Amino acid sequence: MDWLKDLAIEGIFGAVGLGLLLFQGTATAILLSRLIKGAVRRPPLMPKISTVDAKLEPLDRESHGVSVVVPTLNEVDRIAPCLTGLSQQGSEVREILIVDSNSQDGTRERVSAAAKLDNRFKLLTDDPLPAGWVGRPWALHYGYLSSSPQSEWILGIDADTQPQPGLVASLVDAAIEEGYDLVSLSPQFILKDPGEWWLQPALLMTLLYRFDSSGVRAQTPERVMANGQCFLCRRQVLEKLEGYTSAAGSFCDDVTLARNAAKQGFKVGFLDGAKVIRVRMYAGIAETWKEWGRSLDLKDATTRLELWGDLALLLLVQGLPLPLVLISWNWWSSSILTLQLAIGLNLFLVAIRFALLLAIYPSYYRGSVGVASALAETSVQKNRFSLSGLLFWLSPFADPLAVLRIFISAFQQPKQWRGRVY
Repeated sequence: MDWLKDLAIEGIFGAVGLGLLLFQGTATAILLSRLIKGAVRRPPLMPKISTVDAKLEPLDRESHGVSVVVPTLNEVDRIAPCLTGLSQQGSEVREILIVDSNSQDGTRERVSAAAKLDNRFKLLTDDPLPAGWVGRPWALHYGYLSSSPQSEWILGIDADTQPQPGLVASLVDAAIEEGYDLVSLSPQFILKDPGEWWLQPALLMTLLYRFDSSGVRAQTPERVMANGQCFLCRRQVLEKLEGYTSAAGSFCDDVTLARNAAKQGFKVGFLDGAKVIRVRMYAGIAETWKEWGRSLDLKDATTRLELWGDLALLLLVQGLPLPLVLISWNWWSSSILTLQLAIGLNLFLVAIRFALLLAIYPSYYRGSVGVASALAETSVQKNRFSLSGLLFWLSPFADPLAVLRIFISAFQQPKQWRGRVY
């Protein structure tokens, strides 16, 4: 009877191995087809510095003028680097419209102070939020409607970003060179707390696994990726789309608008902007989990079928491999061929995941420590910096949590966002 029991166990594990090979093998083929495209993607944008000081000299606004729109709501603790970075942009920027939703924390005063140094800054107050609108797309829509009709481009910039000198000129040149009607950038992330360094790369990887890398050309409209932190669009495209109305109620309005534009035949691009724009999105692991995690499912811009397909892919190629390898390690010497092959496939997926850390490493700001700051740096800060670097390389161990967060978000509709209740 023991041999019958052993035969049944082998049959069960053989079936499990076959199932893993079938489903994970298919998902791995899809993943590899996307990752391979990254090998021939457009290189990261490089800053293009203007020789004209737009704050002091008359602006040459006749060609490719840009109106920058920055939506704000109680951003005083984060907006200073954004204002500084925008003031360093060249004469291609016609105006910088700060669309504020009645901030009460000093944001408006901070913007007014910047306007005294650079007359391109204009502080606007958007109208009360209409029914069916989310705050961010409404502020962007208001800014678009208030912008100069002479500007050929509208550039949406988030208040928590840190634009680097030469950003706008480089972005416009790339859009013209590639023939893009709408183009956005992936930024370089600024992380501080050790917990962020562990969880955030795992959450970022959920995007890389589902969509093509930044800089990849020829994307299908349904799979177009976009990032509203730096989102450049031709005015004539927004006119045909009726501004942001098609993304009015979306909590991922950037992707929603980009896909709507692509479906209407406009050329949409998503480029690597790590060298021209940085962002400090959230403070700490808890805020990263709560705030960023609830929008990464992109359900507002995705059909239910595509959403479930993405969730299945993430589970098979990102959420399961490392736990399966750790659990099944003792079965590596098993005589069950399908189980051995399944374990080997999961080892391959784990190897890919760790290798991709090298690919995304430039997307994280490490800073430069001068002699003075190095001398002043405490041992606690040094230890924290070393721990952060270690946790980044251990971020694949956060993959199951990251995938779980996407699943949770897929079943929930946000009820609060940036201080507003919906």
